[in-house]
Amino acid sequence: MRAALPALLVFLLAGGSRAQTASDVGPLVVTATRLPQALAQTPDAQVITAADLAIRQIDFAPDALRLLAGVAVADNGAFGGVTAVRIRGAASDLTLTVIDGVVQNDPSQPAGGYDFGGLDLADVARIEVLEGPQSALWGSDAIGGVVAITSAEENGWRAGAEAGSLSTDREWAMAGARSQTWAVGVDLARFRTAGVSKADGAAESDGMREWTLGGYGRIDLTRLIRLEGRVRYQDDDIDLDGYAPPDFTFGESPEWSTSRSWSSFVRLTHADLLGFRQSLTAGGYSLARADLGGAFPSAYTARRQDLRWLAQRGAADDRFGVALGLERDWTEASLSDGSHRRLGDAAVFAVARARPTKPLSLSASARYDAPDGFAGAATLRGGAVLTLGAGLSLTADIGQGFKTPTISEAACDFCFPPGPSTGLRPEHALGWDVGLQEHAGDGRWDVRASVFRLAVRDEIAFVGGRYANIARTLSRGLEASAQARLSTALRLQASYAYTVATDAVTGAQLPRIPRDAGQVSLLFSQDRWSGALSVRAEGDQADLDASTFAPARRPGFAVADLALAWRANRRLQLTLKITNLADRHYEEVLGYGEPRRVILAGVRMGD
Repeated sequence: MRAALPALLVFLLAGGSRAQTASDVGPLVVTATRLPQALAQTPDAQVITAADLAIRQIDFAPDALRLLAGVAVADNGAFGGVTAVRIRGAASDLTLTVIDGVVQNDPSQPAGGYDFGGLDLADVARIEVLEGPQSALWGSDAIGGVVAITSAEENGWRAGAEAGSLSTDREWAMAGARSQTWAVGVDLARFRTAGVSKADGAAESDGMREWTLGGYGRIDLTRLIRLEGRVRYQDDDIDLDGYAPPDFTFGESPEWSTSRSWSSFVRLTHADLLGFRQSLTAGGYSLARADLGGAFPSAYTARRQDLRWLAQRGAADDRFGVALGLERDWTEASLSDGSHRRLGDAAVFAVARARPTKPLSLSASARYDAPDGFAGAATLRGGAVLTLGAGLSLTADIGQGFKTPTISEAACDFCFPPGPSTGLRPEHALGWDVGLQEHAGDGRWDVRASVFRLAVRDEIAFVGGRYANIARTLSRGLEASAQARLSTALRLQASYAYTVATDAVTGAQLPRIPRDAGQVSLLFSQDRWSGALSVRAEGDQADLDASTFAPARRPGFAVADLALAWRANRRLQLTLKITNLADRHYEEVLGYGEPRRVILAGVRMGD
């Protein structure tokens, strides 16, 4: 396994394509940078498009994010197990998640991270991932990076259904209409499966039942003023395993969890006010969750509201662009004693991009956050892309990050003796990367490789019954990714990451971050046929024993997936998807179950 992954790196450095899994249609523009920027001029960005999700038949966010170099995904069991995303070796709570501009991180969780386990992608247009500290753009939590998801607008209708192994079925539908001046639409998705045991090797299956409903609209009130909004509701019921009495070791238990979440925004935009495109956005997110049936039942709620003003000037291909912003957010969460606490933050930021000469592109951002109850923090970020000729470019980025203590940490929930934390400070980070990228002028192939370093200090840990700033971590590594058009019908995509993530005090390897990880995919589309064959591999990694929580090792693995589609006519397409093609036993997280071979057949329709 480990010998095979460096061989993949040799291939990537020899030739291929971009670090993103994009489709071939036109130059991609990154919007999570707060100022639109061409992907080629954004060396720390990766993008997954709706076209790639469709050809690979990817239904949920974790399976998409596993394709990207430097992104480690760990789930506590398949089908709804709590799923954490770690970028460049940073802890999962140091990944900021944004859907349609609304922050999704859960303020009721002790560390405030986002659970990706049930995030359905039926209505998603694109996923952007910004790597490294992005606090100068997005503020708290964006130390490892940002996952920014943009929902789609439909013009017509689409629907699909699939069913197969493990009593699994999924149905989805979208319908909408749009013009230059207005749009309206709805979408619905449902998923059910008997699943596999969350505790690896146990006989009992743990299923998942989920449905999501969304709606959106926009209208141009005048030639320059636009009003738009979107709402999304998600309802999950997930079977779990846990620590049943009398021995309280990890295994079969009758536990399950329920969650109900809402996310929405309303945005008013003026296309040209004082020379800037200005927008005012009010966003909200709420979550109610309960873990039931186990030895330690619990329930909690979380709520987040934000108000954002953004002024932008300059398109992605302009020589100069600038953005200014003001933000205010409020978070509220329940604690273990049933009480509720609130925290908030106010911020101001600026972003600039310039091409002083044709070969050189520069970007910079600065931000000041004034969180409630904690000292303010100023963060900076800068980047450069220098074109050397013959399609070769040198890239560099450096940035700062910070994360304020969460509601649970500030209140010292579950602490003994009880009482609020005192003296807690925000966590801080400094990260940089340097790389090379080469792009063929005719778009047939390009390749990217970079080295990075990320140091985090004052990390908050729960030690001796209380929260304290005691930890320091250090991540170093190499990322490479590629894409090549082998023929008019066949494309190759690949990625590889070598990550050394350690406790900077003890030198111990951080858990659930594989040192070696990579994937290779062949995607094809010709006449009525399309599909993808993917092989993904991870080396062994540091982990924790699920029963004792003692340090342990999770073995490495390799899995292959196959997706095929045949278009019967303009409106009808038949699909077949086989995951874990070789029927291998493996674990994403030590002690937690993953399915063997799963076969799903389906149909897609649309106008």
